[in-house]
Amino acid sequence: MVSAAQPEVMSDRNGWKPWYGPVALVFGLVAATVSQLAIFLIRFGNPTQAELNHPPPAIVDAATIAQDVCFVLVAVWIASWVARPRPAQFGMRSPRVAWWQALLAVVGAYGAFLVWSSIWAVLFNTNAQEKYLVKEVGGTAGATGAFAAVLVFCVVAPICEEFLFRGFIFGALRNWRGPWVAALLTGILFGAIHYGSAPAVDLVPLGGLGMLLCGVRQLTGSLYPAIALHLVNNAIALGVDEGWGWQIPVTIVAAAAAVSLVIALMLRATRVRFA
Repeated sequence: MVSAAQPEVMSDRNGWKPWYGPVALVFGLVAATVSQLAIFLIRFGNPTQAELNHPPPAIVDAATIAQDVCFVLVAVWIASWVARPRPAQFGMRSPRVAWWQALLAVVGAYGAFLVWSSIWAVLFNTNAQEKYLVKEVGGTAGATGAFAAVLVFCVVAPICEEFLFRGFIFGALRNWRGPWVAALLTGILFGAIHYGSAPAVDLVPLGGLGMLLCGVRQLTGSLYPAIALHLVNNAIALGVDEGWGWQIPVTIVAAAAAVSLVIALMLRATRVRFA
């Protein structure tokens, strides 16, 4: 049987320089800012300060999705500096461990995050959730707003953020001092990127989640379990914030189906593009 650490050894030869990861995040944020500004200009023409500070939920949705798409495009672009990027280099492949081992990694990481975030919440009277952004995307505005929130948090974010952070940044930094230093640095960047959508005090537990997601990627040799954990965490966090009950498992199943479809389409497009 293949060991938990062996699969990633076989994919370390991606040729990515360690500094590619942080540079990808900077370039991604710049591209996201430009695309978001374009969305505002198209919608408002000459937006006022009030419109910039409190945009309609639909604009926040579009801007957030544009940001996440920019993350993916920039990661692929920078990876192409070395050679034609392949999905497997980003972890877009089946786990190299048994399914129960991958499930155990996901459950264990999520349990560790719950313990860590609970301790942090008690110490600092916080909850490590993105309530600010939930309201901005219209999560409190009925069925349409809830659908938009699920699309942003449970479908787009798990795919795109994992692709950039665990797929590319972690993959590049791992070539420097190994996986665990890379996990620490990637976790710090992951927590920092949530500044503005979550209270500053919550960035530390979110950074811890980012580290655990790197551990899941490393131990399973695949990005898919990390995407699944990200999806489940966001769905539960959204549901708790909205006071949902049975809607939470329904959201997880529906979002998982949507994520599976998007990934399948991405892989198919890659095969067609480079056939």
